[in-house]
Amino acid sequence: YLFLSFLFSLLLGILGEDALLPAPQNISILSTNMKHFLTWSPVIIQGEIVRYSVEFQGEYEREYANESWIPTCECSLITATVCNITEDISATVAYNLRVRAVVGARRSEWGTLKGFFNRITTSLTPPLMKVTADGYHLLVELEDMGPAFQFCVLYWKEGQESRMQQKVVKDVSSVVHLDTMEAGPDYCVKAQTYVEAINRSSDFSQTQCVRVQGGTSMWLVTALISSAGFAVAGFAPPFFFLDAFVLQKVSEPPTQLILRGSEEAERCDLMVHVVPSEEVLRLWIQ
Repeated sequence: YLFLSFLFSLLLGILGEDALLPAPQNISILSTNMKHFLTWSPVIIQGEIVRYSVEFQGEYEREYANESWIPTCECSLITATVCNITEDISATVAYNLRVRAVVGARRSEWGTLKGFFNRITTSLTPPLMKVTADGYHLLVELEDMGPAFQFCVLYWKEGQESRMQQKVVKDVSSVVHLDTMEAGPDYCVKAQTYVEAINRSSDFSQTQCVRVQGGTSMWLVTALISSAGFAVAGFAPPFFFLDAFVLQKVSEPPTQLILRGSEEAERCDLMVHVVPSEEVLRLWIQ
């Protein structure tokens, strides 16, 4: 009789141990940019290390697997009061989640999330980006937010907002070239994230503007080259006529040259004074 009473008392103690630990409270989801975390308030047991285990139940488990629950990938007997469930939330359906406290062989009741969680409700933030001007090239560098993300980038020349151009960026492993700029005006860029799995976009980022630094406008370079060409062409006729005049003088018979007299010869000597073309061009520019 005493032995049976002992066994009965021991069995009651074992069956009643779950009630010794309170269930976790204030269970909630924090979800930003497709990263999902389950959090809860700690269970305090004096002198003991409390551990926690988390399970989830998706649409398939509820409807086709007898409402079964699946342990999460990363949160079995952990001491933290937060669990990364991103890898477990793999579909855009309603999930239920629960957590319980464990101390040795003792366990609490399950604490369950109020309502369901669907990743379509995740908060999407604009991407971090850096806009630079490399010579005449407009470049943008976007943060890597994971394989689920792509980016819609809008860019335009200052004063031409109605003519914005768009570029969809899927690979952010390198700097993205957007446009070839002109010197003078600012070029502006803004971007937003897009997640195809949930068909949602974030707000646009703050606009960033840059301009060509220390460059000369291409049209100005072209104009200077053209002007130099016209200048050389403008000085060509005097040299041509001068050469023609000298050839004419040389080709005349010696008697005619003598008859023209010393005055004519002196005038000819003055006209044959040739100024180098580089000097003429320099004087014209001044």
